[in-house]
Amino acid sequence: MIEIKNLYKSFEDKEVLHDISAVFENGKTNLIIGQSGSGKTVLMKNLVGLLDPTKGQVLYDGRDFVAMGKREKVRLRREMGMIFQSAALFDSLSVLENVMFPLDMFSSMNLRERVKRARECLDRVNLVDAQDKFPGEISGGMQKRVAIARAIALNPKYLFCDEPNSGLDPKTSLVIDDLLSSITKEYNTTTIINTHDMNSVMGIGENIIFIYKGHKDWQGCSADIMDSSNKRLTDFIFASDLLKEMRSMVNEQHKGK
Repeated sequence: MIEIKNLYKSFEDKEVLHDISAVFENGKTNLIIGQSGSGKTVLMKNLVGLLDPTKGQVLYDGRDFVAMGKREKVRLRREMGMIFQSAALFDSLSVLENVMFPLDMFSSMNLRERVKRARECLDRVNLVDAQDKFPGEISGGMQKRVAIARAIALNPKYLFCDEPNSGLDPKTSLVIDDLLSSITKEYNTTTIINTHDMNSVMGIGENIIFIYKGHKDWQGCSADIMDSSNKRLTDFIFASDLLKEMRSMVNEQHKGK
């Protein structure tokens, strides 16, 4: 579990995050959503230590990340997995070598054990057959799956995903969503996903934080969205005609009961 308490972040005289408190639960897909410029990316960066909050706490199972020394932070970061907006694979390394990279850096396994673990992770994302290919030889969706395999190689307790469906077609996005959801359950990770993808929000949003102009404006699950009276949230979620139609259908069903 990750908990943030009264989190503030300012850049010089501009306050970007204001008094945000929230709990991100383990074994669930926790989503951070909001318009561009709302502060959700800054929030994610504060969670993983790429930025230091101006004020407030970031607690990893009760451990205050903000108050830790450098060595403690390094140890905690070894419990984290990261999936970036671009897959961020090394072009000069094979798929297998990319997945082995964190094992080479941080594990005490011998070579045979590292190869075995990397292949297990590739098998988990259905990509063992691509282990000898290079990133430039596989599709964008496959690259994201390699990134997921790499992120889980060290059995992380905390998994952070920055726009994992960016640049993917809807069908491939569903594959990525299903993978992230099932891996979260399988490993009981605290998974936090920063996303603009409304299909992800409605499909796997078990715990959703909506950020509006640097404030936490709403928190709930995907089922709660349909009944929400928060106009800023519903305007954001139901911007597309399809989702507006879905909400209208749900409202009609409720009236008929």
